[in-house]
Amino acid sequence: MKQPALGIVATVLIVAVSLGVISLFDFPTFGSWVIFVMAAIIPMEIVIGVTWGANPGFVSSHSQPLKGILLVLVNIAVGVVVGGICHVVVGGGIAPPTPILVLFGIVSVVVMFWMAIMFGGWPFTSLIKSPVGAGLAMLAAVYIINYLLFRLFFDFSFMAGAPWYRASLDPHGMFNGVNAQVFYVTALTFLFVMLHFDLWPFTLAPAVMKQPALGIVWTLLALVLGAVAYYIGVNTMGMDPMIFLISGPIPFIFGTIVVLNMLHNSLFARFTQPVKGVLNCVAALVIGVLLAKMYGALASTVTGVLKPGPPTNDFEIWLATALLGITFPFLIFFAEFFKMWPLRKSKPE
Repeated sequence: MKQPALGIVATVLIVAVSLGVISLFDFPTFGSWVIFVMAAIIPMEIVIGVTWGANPGFVSSHSQPLKGILLVLVNIAVGVVVGGICHVVVGGGIAPPTPILVLFGIVSVVVMFWMAIMFGGWPFTSLIKSPVGAGLAMLAAVYIINYLLFRLFFDFSFMAGAPWYRASLDPHGMFNGVNAQVFYVTALTFLFVMLHFDLWPFTLAPAVMKQPALGIVWTLLALVLGAVAYYIGVNTMGMDPMIFLISGPIPFIFGTIVVLNMLHNSLFARFTQPVKGVLNCVAALVIGVLLAKMYGALASTVTGVLKPGPPTNDFEIWLATALLGITFPFLIFFAEFFKMWPLRKSKPE
């Protein structure tokens, strides 16, 4: 099977599996434990897929599906350890996980994308020769950086009346915690925009393409464009931040995973940049929005009736988690860890 047929079939398969998994949980469990557990797993998944190239030395001699199984097991094991530490340090050991801990987990994924892709693992990949060692060092650094930024920017005092709220666990940062999370993800959108453009126009300046210059320039661009998008959507158009999030940033990111990882960037391969980037972005947005609409239409069947909009944003939380918390990591497991086995034969690399 060749692209794009391979990616389409694989995406349909994983979407079906994901919806089946989601249906196993009621919303209170899905909105707490499931989000938290998956958020603890995804940063290590990025390390394995990006920094390790899904082919570290300890599995490189194995064929599929054993290689994929071993990578998933390593991913889960590290995620359990990291999640356990975060549950105690950030969440105070409270069960089920509080929204403070859940949002900490979500933005740790954003910080990992920032370090692993925007900075290409720098400085760890340049200082540590072993990809495994560099990846694990970066993972530890990401959580330290995320913790410091979380305490600086996130505030949850607006939730002070909730039964789970503990003032000692609230970072008491500069911004409303939900709004800060929405800004993080909105800025992350422009990381993926640049991937569609194969880093054009950065590629026109060789000096920019070296780390840490690339990471710095890319970060500044994402922050500026993210701020503009957030301001237009939330401040100018008056959208609820969570509704804004599921209307644009999340569908685009989800569609990007389909276009780049599942379809292997094959839709517009014959075009050159920047035309290819524009077409890719349009395709990612259309695919992401259509899939988000489909998930939304199935929400009541899969999980039950969910209340949309503030103050609880149950529907928005469900949709964001279903797309990026469940289906996204499952897509990456299948596309990168298993190399789409058994839809495509795979040999040791």
